[in-house]
Amino acid sequence: MIHYIKTISEFHELMQLPKPRHPLISVINLQQVDMTTNKTIWESYRANFYTISVKSGVTGKMKYGQNRFDFDEGVLMCVGPNQVLSVENVEEIDMLGYALSISPDFLLHHPLAKKIKQYDFFSYQVSEALHLSDDEQYIIFKLFEAIKTEYENNMDGFSQEVILSNIDLLLVHINRYYNRQFITRKNFHNNLISRVEELLSEYYSNENHENLPSVQFLADELYLSPAYLSDMLKSYTGISAQQHIHEHVINKAKELLTITDLSVSEIAYELGFQHPQSFTKLFKKKTDVSPLKFRQSFN
Repeated sequence: MIHYIKTISEFHELMQLPKPRHPLISVINLQQVDMTTNKTIWESYRANFYTISVKSGVTGKMKYGQNRFDFDEGVLMCVGPNQVLSVENVEEIDMLGYALSISPDFLLHHPLAKKIKQYDFFSYQVSEALHLSDDEQYIIFKLFEAIKTEYENNMDGFSQEVILSNIDLLLVHINRYYNRQFITRKNFHNNLISRVEELLSEYYSNENHENLPSVQFLADELYLSPAYLSDMLKSYTGISAQQHIHEHVINKAKELLTITDLSVSEIAYELGFQHPQSFTKLFKKKTDVSPLKFRQSFN
Protein backbone atom coordinates (compact mmCIF):
# COMPACT_ATOMS: atom_id res chain seq x y z
CA MET A 1 0.00 0.00 0.00
CA ILE A 2 1.28 3.45 -0.95
CA HIS A 3 0.61 6.05 1.73
CA TYR A 4 -0.43 9.40 0.24
CA ILE A 5 0.65 12.51 2.16
CA LYS A 6 -1.65 15.27 0.96
CA THR A 7 -0.33 18.32 2.80
CA ILE A 8 2.78 19.63 4.49
CA SER A 9 0.81 19.92 7.74
CA GLU A 10 0.01 16.18 7.54
CA PHE A 11 3.70 15.49 6.88
CA HIS A 12 4.64 17.33 10.10
CA GLU A 13 1.96 15.51 12.04
CA LEU A 14 3.20 12.10 10.86
CA MET A 15 6.69 12.95 12.09
CA GLN A 16 5.32 14.42 15.34
CA LEU A 17 6.81 17.82 14.56
CA PRO A 18 5.24 21.18 15.43
CA LYS A 19 2.78 22.55 12.88
CA PRO A 20 4.52 24.33 9.99
CA ARG A 21 4.68 28.11 10.30
CA HIS A 22 3.11 28.31 6.84
CA PRO A 23 0.73 25.64 5.47
CA LEU A 24 2.36 25.66 2.03
CA ILE A 25 6.07 25.52 2.91
CA SER A 26 8.32 24.22 5.67
CA VAL A 27 12.01 23.85 6.50
CA ILE A 28 12.81 20.90 8.75
CA ASN A 29 16.03 20.34 10.66
CA LEU A 30 16.60 16.63 10.07
CA GLN A 31 18.15 16.16 13.50
CA GLN A 32 14.67 16.72 14.91
CA VAL A 33 13.12 13.93 12.84
CA ASP A 34 12.40 10.53 14.34
CA MET A 35 11.42 8.30 11.45
CA THR A 36 10.61 5.39 13.74
CA THR A 37 7.36 7.24 14.45
CA ASN A 38 4.72 5.75 12.12
CA LYS A 39 7.57 3.88 10.42
CA THR A 40 5.28 1.68 8.31
CA ILE A 41 4.35 4.78 6.32
CA TRP A 42 7.89 5.14 4.99
CA GLU A 43 7.81 1.66 3.44
CA SER A 44 6.03 3.23 0.46
CA TYR A 45 4.78 6.79 0.26
CA ARG A 46 4.20 9.74 -2.03
CA ALA A 47 3.60 13.39 -1.21
CA ASN A 48 1.67 16.14 -2.95
CA PHE A 49 4.54 18.63 -2.79
CA TYR A 50 8.16 19.24 -3.82
CA THR A 51 10.90 18.19 -1.41
CA ILE A 52 14.55 19.25 -1.54
CA SER A 53 16.73 17.64 1.09
CA VAL A 54 20.42 18.02 1.79
CA LYS A 55 22.00 15.46 4.08
CA SER A 56 25.40 15.02 5.63
CA GLY A 57 26.73 12.15 7.73
CA VAL A 58 23.78 9.93 6.89
CA THR A 59 23.34 6.25 7.56
CA GLY A 60 20.51 4.17 6.14
CA LYS A 61 19.10 3.28 2.76
CA MET A 62 16.39 4.66 0.53
CA LYS A 63 14.70 2.89 -2.35
CA TYR A 64 13.18 4.18 -5.58
CA GLY A 65 11.62 1.50 -7.77
CA GLN A 66 14.09 -1.40 -7.73
CA ASN A 67 17.14 0.70 -6.89
CA ARG A 68 18.66 1.18 -3.45
CA PHE A 69 20.96 4.00 -2.53
CA ASP A 70 23.52 4.13 0.29
CA PHE A 71 23.85 7.69 1.49
CA ASP A 72 27.25 9.29 1.68
CA GLU A 73 28.59 12.70 2.63
CA GLY A 74 27.07 15.81 1.06
CA VAL A 75 24.08 14.27 -0.70
CA LEU A 76 21.24 16.34 -2.11
CA MET A 77 18.00 14.88 -3.41
CA CYS A 78 15.02 16.49 -5.15
CA VAL A 79 11.64 14.79 -5.26
CA GLY A 80 8.69 16.10 -7.27
CA PRO A 81 5.02 15.78 -6.30
CA ASN A 82 3.64 12.21 -6.31
CA GLN A 83 6.98 10.43 -6.71
CA VAL A 84 6.81 7.07 -4.92
CA LEU A 85 9.62 6.50 -2.41
CA SER A 86 10.43 4.09 0.39
CA VAL A 87 12.92 4.16 3.22
CA GLU A 88 14.48 0.97 4.55
CA ASN A 89 15.62 0.30 8.13
CA VAL A 90 14.32 3.62 9.43
CA GLU A 91 15.45 2.73 12.96
CA GLU A 92 19.06 2.87 11.73
CA ILE A 93 18.81 6.27 10.04
CA ASP A 94 20.73 9.15 11.58
CA MET A 95 21.38 12.32 9.64
CA LEU A 96 22.28 15.99 9.66
CA GLY A 97 20.81 18.50 7.26
CA TYR A 98 17.57 20.08 6.13
CA ALA A 99 14.45 19.16 4.21
CA LEU A 100 12.57 21.89 2.36
CA SER A 101 8.96 21.09 1.42
CA ILE A 102 7.13 23.34 -1.05
CA SER A 103 3.52 23.05 -2.09
CA PRO A 104 2.90 23.92 -5.77
CA ASP A 105 0.30 26.39 -4.48
CA PHE A 106 3.06 28.41 -2.77
CA LEU A 107 4.50 29.12 -6.23
CA LEU A 108 1.25 30.28 -7.85
CA HIS A 109 1.41 33.59 -9.74
CA HIS A 110 5.23 33.57 -9.53
CA PRO A 111 7.60 32.80 -12.45
CA LEU A 112 9.03 29.93 -10.39
CA ALA A 113 5.74 28.02 -10.76
CA LYS A 114 6.59 27.46 -14.42
CA LYS A 115 10.37 27.38 -14.07
CA ILE A 116 10.44 24.61 -11.45
CA LYS A 117 8.73 22.23 -13.90
CA GLN A 118 11.68 22.62 -16.28
CA TYR A 119 14.13 21.08 -13.81
CA ASP A 120 14.28 17.38 -14.67
CA PHE A 121 16.16 16.52 -11.48
CA PHE A 122 12.84 16.43 -9.61
CA SER A 123 12.14 13.16 -11.42
CA TYR A 124 15.61 11.64 -11.02
CA GLN A 125 15.90 8.41 -9.08
CA VAL A 126 17.31 8.33 -5.55
CA SER A 127 20.39 6.56 -6.92
CA GLU A 128 20.98 9.65 -9.09
CA ALA A 129 21.24 11.98 -6.10
CA LEU A 130 23.68 14.88 -6.23
CA HIS A 131 27.02 14.42 -4.45
CA LEU A 132 28.37 17.76 -3.28
CA SER A 133 31.93 18.90 -2.85
CA ASP A 134 32.80 20.70 0.40
CA ASP A 135 32.51 24.11 -1.30
CA GLU A 136 29.22 23.20 -2.94
CA GLN A 137 27.86 21.82 0.31
CA TYR A 138 28.75 25.07 2.08
CA ILE A 139 26.81 27.14 -0.48
CA ILE A 140 23.78 24.84 -0.41
CA PHE A 141 23.61 24.84 3.39
CA LYS A 142 23.87 28.65 3.45
CA LEU A 143 20.89 28.91 1.08
CA PHE A 144 18.88 26.50 3.22
CA GLU A 145 19.74 28.54 6.30
CA ALA A 146 18.67 31.77 4.56
CA ILE A 147 15.31 30.19 3.67
CA LYS A 148 14.96 28.79 7.19
CA THR A 149 15.70 32.18 8.81
CA GLU A 150 13.05 33.94 6.73
CA TYR A 151 10.59 31.10 7.31
CA GLU A 152 11.02 31.19 11.10
CA ASN A 153 10.69 34.96 11.43
CA ASN A 154 7.33 36.68 11.53
CA MET A 155 6.30 36.46 7.91
CA ASP A 156 5.29 39.76 6.35
CA GLY A 157 4.40 41.01 2.88
CA PHE A 158 7.98 40.53 1.68
CA SER A 159 8.67 37.08 3.14
CA GLN A 160 7.23 35.00 0.29
CA GLU A 161 9.22 36.92 -2.33
CA VAL A 162 12.43 36.58 -0.29
CA ILE A 163 11.88 32.84 0.18
CA LEU A 164 11.01 32.29 -3.47
CA SER A 165 14.10 34.23 -4.59
CA ASN A 166 16.29 31.99 -2.43
CA ILE A 167 14.56 28.86 -3.70
CA ASP A 168 15.13 30.06 -7.26
CA LEU A 169 18.84 30.56 -6.52
CA LEU A 170 18.99 27.16 -4.80
CA LEU A 171 17.57 25.45 -7.90
CA VAL A 172 20.05 27.24 -10.17
CA HIS A 173 22.93 25.97 -8.02
CA ILE A 174 21.52 22.42 -8.00
CA ASN A 175 21.26 22.49 -11.79
CA ARG A 176 24.81 23.79 -12.01
CA TYR A 177 26.20 21.08 -9.71
CA TYR A 178 24.37 18.32 -11.57
CA ASN A 179 26.08 19.48 -14.76
CA ARG A 180 29.38 19.34 -12.89
CA GLN A 181 28.55 15.81 -11.74
CA PHE A 182 27.95 14.73 -15.33
CA ILE A 183 31.46 15.94 -16.18
CA THR A 184 33.27 14.49 -13.16
CA ARG A 185 31.68 11.07 -13.71
CA LYS A 186 32.93 11.06 -17.29
CA ASN A 187 34.11 7.42 -17.44
CA PHE A 188 30.82 6.15 -16.08
CA HIS A 189 28.83 8.23 -18.51
CA ASN A 190 31.03 7.34 -21.50
CA ASN A 191 30.32 3.68 -20.78
CA LEU A 192 26.65 4.52 -20.52
CA ILE A 193 26.67 6.21 -23.93
CA SER A 194 28.24 3.09 -25.45
CA ARG A 195 25.63 0.95 -23.74
CA VAL A 196 22.83 3.09 -25.22
CA GLU A 197 24.16 2.43 -28.71
CA GLU A 198 24.45 -1.29 -27.96
CA LEU A 199 20.85 -1.44 -26.73
CA LEU A 200 19.55 0.28 -29.85
CA SER A 201 21.55 -2.06 -32.08
CA GLU A 202 20.28 -5.09 -30.15
CA TYR A 203 16.72 -3.79 -30.44
CA TYR A 204 16.93 -3.82 -34.23
CA SER A 205 18.77 -7.13 -34.37
CA ASN A 206 15.40 -8.73 -33.60
CA GLU A 207 12.47 -8.83 -36.01
CA ASN A 208 8.86 -7.66 -35.79
CA HIS A 209 9.10 -4.27 -34.12
CA GLU A 210 5.64 -3.07 -33.19
CA ASN A 211 6.96 0.23 -31.85
CA LEU A 212 9.99 2.46 -31.96
CA PRO A 213 12.44 2.06 -29.08
CA SER A 214 11.51 4.51 -26.32
CA VAL A 215 13.45 6.53 -23.77
CA GLN A 216 11.65 4.56 -21.07
CA PHE A 217 12.92 1.30 -22.63
CA LEU A 218 16.53 2.53 -22.53
CA ALA A 219 16.17 3.88 -19.00
CA ASP A 220 14.70 0.61 -17.74
CA GLU A 221 17.53 -1.39 -19.27
CA LEU A 222 20.12 0.93 -17.71
CA TYR A 223 18.38 1.23 -14.31
CA LEU A 224 18.12 5.01 -14.66
CA SER A 225 15.29 7.49 -14.73
CA PRO A 226 14.38 8.73 -18.23
CA ALA A 227 15.10 12.32 -17.18
CA TYR A 228 18.60 11.57 -15.85
CA LEU A 229 19.48 9.51 -18.91
CA SER A 230 18.34 12.25 -21.26
CA ASP A 231 20.12 15.03 -19.35
CA MET A 232 23.33 13.00 -19.14
CA LEU A 233 23.32 12.29 -22.88
CA LYS A 234 22.59 15.93 -23.69
CA SER A 235 25.45 17.04 -21.43
CA TYR A 236 27.95 14.88 -23.32
CA THR A 237 26.64 14.76 -26.85
CA GLY A 238 24.42 17.83 -27.18
CA ILE A 239 21.32 15.79 -27.98
CA SER A 240 18.68 14.17 -25.79
CA ALA A 241 17.88 10.47 -25.42
CA GLN A 242 14.93 10.85 -27.81
CA GLN A 243 17.18 12.48 -30.37
CA HIS A 244 19.71 9.63 -29.95
CA ILE A 245 16.93 7.19 -30.75
CA HIS A 246 15.91 9.17 -33.83
CA GLU A 247 19.53 9.35 -35.05
CA HIS A 248 19.86 5.58 -34.73
CA VAL A 249 16.52 4.97 -36.44
CA ILE A 250 17.46 7.21 -39.37
CA ASN A 251 20.84 5.49 -39.79
CA LYS A 252 19.08 2.13 -39.77
CA ALA A 253 16.60 3.46 -42.33
CA LYS A 254 19.42 4.59 -44.61
CA GLU A 255 20.91 1.13 -44.41
CA LEU A 256 17.62 -0.53 -45.36
CA LEU A 257 17.01 1.95 -48.17
CA THR A 258 20.38 1.24 -49.75
CA ILE A 259 20.84 -2.52 -49.31
CA THR A 260 17.27 -3.89 -49.56
CA ASP A 261 14.38 -3.74 -51.98
CA LEU A 262 11.82 -3.14 -49.25
CA SER A 263 9.30 -0.41 -49.98
CA VAL A 264 9.29 2.77 -47.90
CA SER A 265 6.15 1.55 -46.11
CA GLU A 266 7.72 -1.83 -45.37
CA ILE A 267 10.81 -0.13 -43.95
CA ALA A 268 8.62 2.10 -41.80
CA TYR A 269 6.85 -0.90 -40.29
CA GLU A 270 10.16 -2.76 -39.96
CA LEU A 271 11.52 0.10 -37.85
CA GLY A 272 8.45 0.20 -35.61
CA PHE A 273 6.49 3.13 -37.03
CA GLN A 274 2.73 2.80 -36.79
CA HIS A 275 2.24 4.95 -39.89
CA PRO A 276 4.58 5.25 -42.91
CA GLN A 277 3.78 8.97 -43.10
CA SER A 278 5.38 9.47 -39.68
CA PHE A 279 8.55 7.74 -40.89
CA THR A 280 8.69 9.87 -44.04
CA LYS A 281 8.18 13.06 -42.04
CA LEU A 282 10.97 12.22 -39.56
CA PHE A 283 13.36 11.08 -42.30
CA LYS A 284 12.85 14.29 -44.27
CA LYS A 285 13.27 16.38 -41.14
CA LYS A 286 16.60 14.73 -40.37
CA THR A 287 18.03 14.48 -43.90
CA ASP A 288 16.22 17.20 -45.91
CA VAL A 289 15.16 14.58 -48.47
CA SER A 290 12.39 12.01 -48.61
CA PRO A 291 13.23 8.29 -48.18
CA LEU A 292 12.40 7.70 -51.84
CA LYS A 293 14.72 10.45 -53.07
CA PHE A 294 17.46 9.21 -50.75
CA ARG A 295 17.15 5.73 -52.30
CA GLN A 296 17.12 7.14 -55.84
CA SER A 297 20.35 9.02 -55.15
CA PHE A 298 22.10 5.65 -54.71
CA ASN A 299 20.77 4.14 -57.94
